[in-house]
Amino acid sequence: QVQLVESGGGLAQPGGSLRLSCAASGFTFRRYAMSWARQAPGKGLEWVSGIDSDGSDTLYANSVKGRFTISRDNAKNTVYLQMNSLKPEDTALYYCAKVPGVAIEEVPGALDAWGQGTLVTVSS
Repeated sequence: QVQLVESGGGLAQPGGSLRLSCAASGFTFRRYAMSWARQAPGKGLEWVSGIDSDGSDTLYANSVKGRFTISRDNAKNTVYLQMNSLKPEDTALYYCAKVPGVAIEEVPGALDAWGQGTLVTVSS
């Protein structure tokens, strides 16, 4: 069965950096696009970033553009989210999710498998 396991969350200071990882198993990773989404306390789910199946195309929400970078290593079945210049409003539970196809998908409802999430807290 599909498994997505996120790691790398924690406490960061404003302006700091964190790198999230998502280890995938149970499917042919290189054939599917992947996404990151987040849910801040008391708020709804927000799509953050996506990467297509071979890593040649990426897309970002306006709220993180220029600060976050998504990447993937198909040999390691892992997708990453490098988060720089963190802000308190980036505090959220971050989820890795699988897209049911090769192209980037921005609609959370269209993603067909989710990890358990990793918590990112940005605070001084």
